[in-house]
Amino acid sequence: MASRLYKVGVTALSATIGSVVASWTFDRWNSTHTVKNAVARPPKRKRKLISRDEQIQNLQSGEEFDVLIIGGGATGAGCALDAVTRGLKTALVEGDDFASGTSSKSTKLIHGGVRYLQKAILGLDYEQYRMVKEALAERASMLDSAPHLAHPLPIMLPVYKWWQVPYYWVGIKCYDLVAGDRNVKGSYYLSKRDALELFPMLKKEKLVGAIVYYDGQQDDARMCLAVALTAARHGATVCNHVEVLELLKKDNGKGEPVLCGAKVVDHMTGKKFTVKAKCIINATGPFTDSIRKMDDPTIKSICAPSSGVHIVLPGYYSPEQMGLLDPSTSDGRVIFFLPWQRHTIAGTTDLPCEVTHNPAPSEDEIQFILSEIKHYLNQDVEVRRGDVLSAWSGIRPLVSDPNKDETQALARNHIVHISASNLITIAGGKWTTYRAMAEHTIDAAVKACGLQPERPESVTTLLKIEGGQGWSPTMYIRLVQDFGLECEVAQHLAKSYGDRAFAVAKMASLTGKRWPVIGNRIHPDFPYIDAEIRYGVREYACNAVDMISRRLRLSFLNVQAAQEALPVICDIMAEELKWSKDEKQKQMNKAREFLALEMGQAVKRITKDQVNVNLSSEEMMSAIKTGEVSYSRFARMAELEEQKEEAAQFKRKITVDRSGGGL
Repeated sequence: MASRLYKVGVTALSATIGSVVASWTFDRWNSTHTVKNAVARPPKRKRKLISRDEQIQNLQSGEEFDVLIIGGGATGAGCALDAVTRGLKTALVEGDDFASGTSSKSTKLIHGGVRYLQKAILGLDYEQYRMVKEALAERASMLDSAPHLAHPLPIMLPVYKWWQVPYYWVGIKCYDLVAGDRNVKGSYYLSKRDALELFPMLKKEKLVGAIVYYDGQQDDARMCLAVALTAARHGATVCNHVEVLELLKKDNGKGEPVLCGAKVVDHMTGKKFTVKAKCIINATGPFTDSIRKMDDPTIKSICAPSSGVHIVLPGYYSPEQMGLLDPSTSDGRVIFFLPWQRHTIAGTTDLPCEVTHNPAPSEDEIQFILSEIKHYLNQDVEVRRGDVLSAWSGIRPLVSDPNKDETQALARNHIVHISASNLITIAGGKWTTYRAMAEHTIDAAVKACGLQPERPESVTTLLKIEGGQGWSPTMYIRLVQDFGLECEVAQHLAKSYGDRAFAVAKMASLTGKRWPVIGNRIHPDFPYIDAEIRYGVREYACNAVDMISRRLRLSFLNVQAAQEALPVICDIMAEELKWSKDEKQKQMNKAREFLALEMGQAVKRITKDQVNVNLSSEEMMSAIKTGEVSYSRFARMAELEEQKEEAAQFKRKITVDRSGGGL
């Protein structure tokens, strides 16, 4: 026994020394000794946030923009902020709402990628190592730039075999080492007793101990919105619900067509108009190829979309300040189990899918996640299907690099591609590195399109995101004392809006009670108040779905609660946006459809045992004549066949390289 322990100790020590040497070697082989010019101080943001109507007027003014960005997700918003703070005249258009796609449907983690580092060291792969190092630096930058929306989160890695303790410990310590002085907090080992004290829901049988490391966590949709609003405050024209219909070209004087603008439509009014621009950036995530084919219909597709499903469970499934990582599920994927806004997020899956504006979770994916988390929770915690409060699917846009000869090779990192007509495409990457991706994109745009920015280099590392300027951890106390808000409501406002929480509080209505003085909740179980609906309209929310899913996160936390709060939300929005009675009902119906389809409320749960395949001719004809096919056994047979197809698709594995950190 002593000799076995000695061998394990020697192995762990050797692995540690080897990983340190590998990290040092990577940096030495690829170090560059360049002297950068002093970065200019960023411009001061404007105090006033102009309305959406004014934004639309600026967009259709006929003036030529330096940069037109297509896509209002994390990358597109980041590009807008980078470009405008360099002094470029910037416009951004988004066909739906800011963060309406992948950027609001992530695991909510700000991370470097523990598994990528493992592969980098074991395979001496510098590309993976560089990707992790960049992501860890950006993790620190995000935590600093938006302290109200992002915070460090300890994540526990439980160990059930004693020989895995040194292996995992070495790997996590390497993660800390690569982060260097940008590390969040140091990792540490926990005994079985201490692990169960911090995470009492954990399965105790055969538990040896646990390793705890730190990553960051964020409110992804509000982070994306905050970046877009920061760009707007610096003078960028940002418009949601404006879709690009056509890319426009002109001769560059050499007989070569180059992009000069786009034809767009404002979905809120139906009006079509042209936007002129010297440079166009494609930052549309899963829809990358649709814009690329507007530019050149003959090009090959580069996006390989996959579905990542997450589910939300009640908060009692996890401690309030401790996440859990399952490093090896039954099929080799990674599952995260994380506290978020007093609930618990579990995910994710990784399955091939079609690109769609309305991705929906399947029952098989939900059941897969539930079955995996059962393995790590003790018997006292019964994991029930009925505890799933919400479920959503985000499309992960992995891409092959068109800059390389071998187009079938999938890029692990992001890629920036410039077409013959100067369409700048930024694709791939992940939430954590959005700022760096934007910097690389604008660098390429300046060079390719001959732009003349006031500041040649990016200044976004020096910026505070909307709400972060005057935020402090105890700011909520002032909200309680100055406005008479409930403590829970004040904490929520401070975390969601930062220093803008005071502007929200000023719009709150009186409760008519002794306490709280102001702030009527729109749902008794959540700290959202009426003032947030009014303020959300000023943050460019145009419909009920914008409000329940991205200005508030209600639909992501509890679908049933979102449906119950809809009448109040629509009443306030109707008052603010001057909706008619018919328009208000239309918005209610669309929001309910969104909750049913995209938030998992109407996921099919029928099983083979519930279906009787012996149909009589009378039943068949009755169903056809009345049109009530959806309630007949015939329809259930069709649904079963569809479910079988979903199950077959679920078994098609995607390489584990693509998982390990959410969207």
